[in-house]
Amino acid sequence: MSIFEKDSVFFQDPGSEDAEMVPLLTADDEEAMNEEPVPKSLPILPLRNNVLFPGVVIPITVGRDKSIQLIKEAYRGNKTIGVVAQKDVNIEDPKEKDLYHLGTVARILKVLQMPDGNTTAIIQGKKRFKLLRITVKKPYFKGQSIDYDPFYTSADPKTFTAVIDSLRDISLEIIKKSPNLPSDANFTIKNIESPTFLINFVASNLSADVHKKQKYLETSDDFVRAKEVLSVLSNELQMQELKNKIQDKVKTDLDKQQRDYFLNQQIKTIQEELGANPGEQAMDDLKKKARNKSWPSEAKETFDKELSRLGRMNPAVPEYSIQLNYLEFFTDLPWEDFSDDNINLKKAQRVLDEDHYGLEKVKDRILEHLAVLKLKKGNNSPILCLVGPPGVGKTSLGKSIARALKRSYVRMSLGGLRDEAEIRGHRKTYIGAMPGRVLSNIKKAATGNPVFVLDEIDKVSGNTFTGDPSSALLEVLDPEQNTEFHDNYLEVPYDLSNVLFIATANTLSSVHPALRDRLEVIDISGYLVEEKVQIAKRHLIPKQLEQHGVNKSQVKFRSPVIEQVIEGYTREAGVRTLEKQIAAVIRNKVRYIAAEEDYTKTPSKKDLEKILGPRRYSRDHYTTIRQPGVVTGLAWTSVGGEILFVETSLSRGKGQLTLTGNLGTVMKESANLAFEYLKSHTHTLDINPEVFNKWNVHMHIPEGSTPKDGPSAGITMFTALASAFTQRKIKARIAMTGEITLRGKVLPVGGIKDKILAAKRADITDIILSADNEKDINDIPEKYINGLNFYYVKEMIEVADIALAKSKVKDAINLNVPKEEKNPG
Repeated sequence: MSIFEKDSVFFQDPGSEDAEMVPLLTADDEEAMNEEPVPKSLPILPLRNNVLFPGVVIPITVGRDKSIQLIKEAYRGNKTIGVVAQKDVNIEDPKEKDLYHLGTVARILKVLQMPDGNTTAIIQGKKRFKLLRITVKKPYFKGQSIDYDPFYTSADPKTFTAVIDSLRDISLEIIKKSPNLPSDANFTIKNIESPTFLINFVASNLSADVHKKQKYLETSDDFVRAKEVLSVLSNELQMQELKNKIQDKVKTDLDKQQRDYFLNQQIKTIQEELGANPGEQAMDDLKKKARNKSWPSEAKETFDKELSRLGRMNPAVPEYSIQLNYLEFFTDLPWEDFSDDNINLKKAQRVLDEDHYGLEKVKDRILEHLAVLKLKKGNNSPILCLVGPPGVGKTSLGKSIARALKRSYVRMSLGGLRDEAEIRGHRKTYIGAMPGRVLSNIKKAATGNPVFVLDEIDKVSGNTFTGDPSSALLEVLDPEQNTEFHDNYLEVPYDLSNVLFIATANTLSSVHPALRDRLEVIDISGYLVEEKVQIAKRHLIPKQLEQHGVNKSQVKFRSPVIEQVIEGYTREAGVRTLEKQIAAVIRNKVRYIAAEEDYTKTPSKKDLEKILGPRRYSRDHYTTIRQPGVVTGLAWTSVGGEILFVETSLSRGKGQLTLTGNLGTVMKESANLAFEYLKSHTHTLDINPEVFNKWNVHMHIPEGSTPKDGPSAGITMFTALASAFTQRKIKARIAMTGEITLRGKVLPVGGIKDKILAAKRADITDIILSADNEKDINDIPEKYINGLNFYYVKEMIEVADIALAKSKVKDAINLNVPKEEKNPG
């Protein structure tokens, strides 16, 4: 028998309802128990065949009537009892002389009534006590008790630690080698931190007699106890090893080859009785698929080789299913199965126009791409990458292209992709190996030339311990390399050059530079308000009406209401939020339709506030500027164009420039450039150079909580400074945008389309731009820029000539007046 008791409570099972009854004792728990005083009087429970040690949890079956009454009353009370061992286990009704007088104070954790009528109690030892005498004998023993000396160690720390480590290691080894003990028992041994508790725990679980265990309990020197327990464990380990060795020698087993032959014959006989052999049937199915397959010679050779290998395998071994899955995937791939392209550019144009409103430049580039495919009869052209804010239709454009070409469409989301194996697959030698998602999607498409959308390519994780997915995509998206794409699972080159890849991204800043170099980027800047109105009418409203089971005669939207929803309840470049708001309005009407109540079919602007709540956003409108130093600029944000105001004020000082409004580094540099250029061109603007040493300048851009950056406010800042120092106000309804240089040049900026629309919404009539931005204005449809006057400039000084009024304001500050004099005006 093992030296450990087979029925001892070894470990804590977190999934058990009684997990709280078998706690591991921590150092804090041990310290708290040692500090608890021993009650002067304790109910005494004699144990017939066990010894309870401090900290240890044991189950006891209570059979004597006295003991049952003691346990039940104590459990209803403070749950504290004194536990002592009997000297003679054969005595049924022990007297005081039959008990050891050194025992353990215990706490009753739980009392269980067993199905056989016995009472079982789970108790945990707390600390040792000495029983002076029995004071009460009926209905059960009660005795006078006192504290007993605490445990200590006489050895130096290093020696004691070495003994404890040996005790722990040998205990774990015995548990490992004993088939009767649960392997989870090592959990408790490994997690006991207190040396005293470890000794108590191991000593308690030894299958030694009561007298020897009582000796371990009465010994206060932990070093002595540990050595004695260690000696017993060492002997037991040797005995266990010898026992296992003998069992291994005498154990007879069939030879592996004979066993396999015997089992295979049985399987074969069963299959013959059933009239089918699954292995042969799988082989026949694979051969039938291969017979009609069109594939390269290298792929055919590999298939024949691997099929022959499958035929030699035993269907019962795990490798058989791995090989079978590999060959099934191999034959399911569309090696040279292509759908016939029916590239009709007029039809493609019609499909793109049906599915998407606006995006004329994007559509033109896609049609050019399709024209190349039609003439070239192949697909080694660059990979398209549609870049733009969320909700502008990047993914749906891929669907439209597939519909126009009558090709299969597959989409692979790359968001959060971290493992290179997701692209290249795992080697098939591993259990659970799978091909990469690229070939898996090709298999799903069932043709070798689908439209393959790689969605959110900017969300791919970089180099990690699981590989670099971005680098793995290089081979997929390089027309010069993807003719022989290598998947670790397939292990045969696969031609991806006929696949029409379209990548989408919100930004290119996080895309791997080498990957970005392989993409032909098409920017989708977002939709104008006017375009969103048309998209809502043509696509969003019909779609939502259908999804809500309503026909178009029951709910109608007017253009001003749609525009109110766009400007007051959305702030986005795309139309996703707009669709949600339209759905909310329709749901409100559906409620009345379903209840058969009267309702207004055409929601008004007032209805919007009741349905969607107060306006969430408001557009900036031009306000008349009467004081010098305040200029209207144009800015671009991720949700479209905006106007912003640059405010400049002067105060007496030493020429210090202060910038506020949560400006970024580039914007601060633009302000410094403008200030320095103004200082060096005072003669042109008729400014006394001395004023820069006498007046401080404070430049502020409102909405300070919003971060702002970029070079496009350069000419706006220069004009604001020039206006402040010349005391000439800005002409009415004029706005501007452009980058500046130290030489006074005005450079082009981006986002012109959105900025121009923002200016028109704000009732601006005159706009100053760089001369190089004139081409961007020409790309905007005429109907969107009617009523706007554009001034194209090359030099910064031209901006001042156009924007500044000819004369000073009425109450202009005399910047040349000494400090002590009063301003004349």
